[in-house]
Amino acid sequence: MRIVIGIEYDGQGFHGWEVQRNGATVQAALEAALSRVADTPIHTVCAGRTDAGVHAFGQVAHFDTESLRDNRAWVLGANSNLPGAISVLWAQRVAADFHARFSAERREYCYVILNRKVRPAVLNGRVSWEYQQLDERAMGRAARDLIGEHDFSAYRAAGCQARHARRKIFTLTVTRQGPFVMVAVSANAFLQHMVRNIVGVLVAIGSGRRPPEWAGEVLASRDRRCGGVTARACGLYLTGVRYPDRFALPRPGQGQYFWQLADTEI
Repeated sequence: MRIVIGIEYDGQGFHGWEVQRNGATVQAALEAALSRVADTPIHTVCAGRTDAGVHAFGQVAHFDTESLRDNRAWVLGANSNLPGAISVLWAQRVAADFHARFSAERREYCYVILNRKVRPAVLNGRVSWEYQQLDERAMGRAARDLIGEHDFSAYRAAGCQARHARRKIFTLTVTRQGPFVMVAVSANAFLQHMVRNIVGVLVAIGSGRRPPEWAGEVLASRDRRCGGVTARACGLYLTGVRYPDRFALPRPGQGQYFWQLADTEI
């Protein structure tokens, strides 16, 4: 049978999602925990591999198993064997044609910037920090030029292994709540470092170092060397993955965590 699970994690202590020979990863910890519940080795496939230091509220993964466990047992059993920085949120049996990566219709990320003069302490490693005052309205105007289907070569990592750079961004918004500036983006898929490179360009615009039209100019160049710096991993969260309704999976939370966070006086 095929089981799909929802996962959240604090990425600070991990070398990303994917299993590596050196360094702790989310996938390795998760598979070890699930294997103990199943009493047999488990291999997981995720919706989107996150880099070192990137967090998730809405990661999705699937695995195949012959072990008979109810949904509650998968959740509680896995969590009892996981480190505190990873939690399985839900588990559900799903049709055999479901695939965590290839069945996804869109993925949603939120990048959180603490925009104040003083660096974070409590939120260190969980948000990015920009001491220069950011103009979120200018950032939002620039973001509109990136919506739609484009060649995002200028916003991909130099070592990106994707076969092509065409991606479709459905939504890209910039909002402020108190000292927090949040860049929320949804797309059919993302290139390596794509969100972080977009944020790097938008921050340069928000700080006044570049005009709003620069985001579109970088896009048109299709040249990574024309872009800005890559934003730090610590501000990035995978907030959800959307699938066809026929799979009847829980809906992503749409980043409500950040609004709650922003309402806190920090």
